[in-house]
Order: sequence, then structure tokens, then C-alpha cells
Amino acid sequence: MQQPPASVVPQPEPRAAVLGRFLRGSVGSGVAVLARAAGALALNKLLALYGGAGGITLLAHFQNLMALFTTLPNDGVHVGLVKYLAPLRAGSGRYRAWWGAGLLLNAGALLVGFGVLVIAPTSLIGVFQPTLAWGLLFALGITLLTGHAFLVSVLLAAGRLRQYVVLTVLLSGLGVGAVAGVLVLGGSSQTALLAYLVAQGLTLVPTLGLAYRAGLLPRLSGRFSWPAVRGVSRFLLMAVSVLLFGKSVDFAMREVLIQQLGLAQTDLWQAVAKLSDNYTMVFSAIMGSVYYPRLAALTAQPLQRRALVRAVLSLLAPVVLVGFVLLWLLRGWLLPLLFNQHFAAAAPLLAPQLVGDWAKFLTWALLFLLTVRAQVGRYVLVQAASAVLYALLLIWLVPRYGTMGAPLAHAARYWVLLPSCLWYFRRDIL
Repeated sequence: MQQPPASVVPQPEPRAAVLGRFLRGSVGSGVAVLARAAGALALNKLLALYGGAGGITLLAHFQNLMALFTTLPNDGVHVGLVKYLAPLRAGSGRYRAWWGAGLLLNAGALLVGFGVLVIAPTSLIGVFQPTLAWGLLFALGITLLTGHAFLVSVLLAAGRLRQYVVLTVLLSGLGVGAVAGVLVLGGSSQTALLAYLVAQGLTLVPTLGLAYRAGLLPRLSGRFSWPAVRGVSRFLLMAVSVLLFGKSVDFAMREVLIQQLGLAQTDLWQAVAKLSDNYTMVFSAIMGSVYYPRLAALTAQPLQRRALVRAVLSLLAPVVLVGFVLLWLLRGWLLPLLFNQHFAAAAPLLAPQLVGDWAKFLTWALLFLLTVRAQVGRYVLVQAASAVLYALLLIWLVPRYGTMGAPLAHAARYWVLLPSCLWYFRRDIL
């Protein structure tokens, strides 16, 4: 009697194949990042030239205002959506359940935000001297932009990186074009910024078309899956923890440095931190659009997932090291070029910042595993412990080393976290 064939255990892909896929995706994502960076530079230039007094300040305030309404959807709901949709076939019952849950939670987040806007309009948008029409157009723009980001996360979950790149380029172009049109025609900064938001929101139209052509717009029955809603809503807690233990700590640290060291010395640290923010944006965009969706798609394939994590870490470690060594060697030329000659004095601060950022990038690559597993409690615990550690290091190092204490605290923080993560995730690496 013939024996049934033994089940075949899927073997991990060769390292070259894993790295090849990651690098191809990274190149495509890099185009999108460059488009965003170019758009940001052009926007700053337009507001500086034509926005009048306070134009740059209004731009920063407006972008912060947008972030208040979009952080929970983007850093919470959409991250969870990619995790749950990536392994599924579009159109299946489970796919529709997660898709509908994301839609419902986005609507809830928007309603809460708009409720706060109605209750306290002066605190949020009073500086823009808004009319009722301005407020309504702002709400419309935020709704359209959130819808666009929702569908982009659906496209990323399906591995549609090319469409993501096209839409990102379009988003940047429309925003800058709208601001240029309003300001060149003599409009106010307030009107230009509103046009910027609405124009970006209109990207929802082509995003809808691309998602429809890809078969990623399921028919919803009108009933929502409450287990799916609870599953995605856990990621909102992750987003809240990032706000509480990330942005709030950074804000408080800056206030302390200004009080203890003064504006001039704090400016030197801020220049190095701003340089770090720029290349961190590139890293985050690539990892969020290439690495994380692939990691989510391999949830049920631990061997393939382990191969991906090992391959990415083995690539990141030397490539980032070489890049940071080059930055350090060019520090005397780069800092004055990006800022002005005065900031050449910040060059000594760059070495500990780069040492910390190297460990930070590897740590973040590992922490994506907590996100993809929806291990909310552990993720929040790591964020809280990291914030407390950072605060203690600042209290200890800044009085002793002055401005140098800030990047030293940053480096020490991530050189404590990296070995801890390597040990905790050892089964996902070895």
C-alpha cells in the first residue's frame, strides 16, 4: 500500500533572495522619501519668501495641528490594518472584517477629533483667524487625507509598493502646487495652508481608483466584526504610548536644556538632532513600507520570518555603519552647509549621536516584531522603560557634561536597549 507523502516543511528563502526583495523595495520607497523631502524643502521656501512675517511659524503650527488629527489613524489603525490584511486574500470574509474594522475606527477617531475642534476651536485653530467656511474645509481636508492614508495602508498590505510611490509623489506635488498657486496670486498664508491640506486630501480620488483596480475594495455587509474592531483598536494604544513616551519626553528635554544651557548651546544640539531626524525619516519610511508589510505577511511562516529578520539586520548593521562614518568624516563641511557657519561648533556632538542612532536603527528593526505580533502590553512597556531610562540619563549626564550630555544620554539609552532586544528576540534571529 502506497504511503501518503510526508508534509513538506517550507524552507527559508536563500539570503540573497530575501535581501534582493528588500533592496528592490527600498529603492522604490526611497523615491517616495525623496519626493516628500523635496516637497518639504519647497514648502518651507515658499512660506519663507511669500508667507510674510511668521509664515514658517504658521506652517509648523498647521502641520502640528494636522498631526493631532492624523496620528492615531496613521500610527495606530493603519499599522494594525497592515498587520492583519497582509497575510489574507483580498475579498475573503476575514479580509472584509479587518477592512471594515479599520474603516470604523478611522471614522471614530475623526469624530472624536472634530468634537474637540467644535468644543475648543480657539485653542486649536484660533491663530489662523478662521471663518466657518475655513473650519469646514479643514475638516473636509482631514477626512479626505485620512481616507487616502487608509487606502495606502491597504495597498501596502497587498505589496503594491509601486502605487504607494506614485501616490506619495502626487501627494507632495499637489500640496506644494496648491501653496504656490495661492501665494503667487497674493493669497494669505492661512488660505495657502488650507489649500495645501485640501489638495493633499484630493489624492484620495486616484488612490480610490488604484485600490479598486487592484481589487482591494471589498463589499461590506453593513455589519462590523467586533472581534476585528477590538484587534485593530489595540494598535491605538501603541500610538498613544508613542505620543506619551516619545514626543512628550523630547519636548520636556528641550525645555530643560534651554533652561540649563541657554538657547545658543541648545541650538548646537538641535542642529545635530535635526540632522538625525532627516536620515531617521528615510529609515522609518523604508522600514514601514517594505520591511513591516513583509514581516506581517510572514506571520504564519516563522522560518521565513526569521530569515527576513536576519537578512535585514545583517544588511543594516554594516551599511548604516559605513554611512555614519562618512557623515562623521564630513561633519566639518556638512553642518555649516545645512545650517550656517556657526553650527560647525556642533561637530563634537555628532559622534555620540551617530553611535546612538546605529543602535537605535537595529533596535527598531527588532521592535517591529512586537508590533507585527500585536503584543501591545510589551510594546508599551518598552516605550515607557525607554523613556524613563532616557530621562534618568539626562538628569545624570547633562549637569556633568553640558550640551554633550544630551547625545551621550541618547547613545547610552539605545546601547542598553539593543543588547536587551537581541537577547529577548534571540529565537527570531538565531
